[in-house]
Amino acid sequence: MAASAPDDRKTPRTERGRKTLRKLLDAAAVEFGDNGFHEASISSITRRAGVALGSFYTYFDSKDEIFRALVADMSEAVKSAARDAIEPEMDPLEIERAALEAFLLFAGDHKEIYRIIDEAEFVDPDSYRQHYETVGERIVERLQKGGATGEMRQGLGEIEAWALMGMNVFLGLRYAIWRQAGDPSASEVARMANRMLETGIGNGADQGTLAAPNR
Repeated sequence: MAASAPDDRKTPRTERGRKTLRKLLDAAAVEFGDNGFHEASISSITRRAGVALGSFYTYFDSKDEIFRALVADMSEAVKSAARDAIEPEMDPLEIERAALEAFLLFAGDHKEIYRIIDEAEFVDPDSYRQHYETVGERIVERLQKGGATGEMRQGLGEIEAWALMGMNVFLGLRYAIWRQAGDPSASEVARMANRMLETGIGNGADQGTLAAPNR
């Protein structure tokens, strides 16, 4: 995941420093994922990272601070995974399919993200809210671009974006975190979810889908 330092004065200025920070954040992800915030300890994080205890305090003042940095780091990593999966020639609905597939694959590789983000609601509510608001803003932007090109309905905004985000979060919970033998692949889950976006689930003539009427 992309490194995220708590403030400028602690931002590493050397490659060695950046690698140490990365080790600490990666170790914190495992420690908080395994034990939760309250049972996790700084000494366990440094042991997992293979760095001296003093190195921790070069970058963070407390367990709370590295937790906040980790939430921001994970949020950025989710953003990067989606961005890397999107190609310039994709149409708006294909972008949503690719972004969901990328998220499912990311969550499958980093199952600790759900526990850490959920715990942030109580440990650091501002980080928790910022994570979802930031994701929601990115989806709003994509939907509005789709409306501007005529490939999605015009007027899509925050309500539709949060509904879409909620669907993605729970698909990740079921098909990445709670994945079972025989479950469809991330690609198939994303394809089926995308089909629902395009055609809707209603049986009437006016289905009110995200797709434009002429699709």
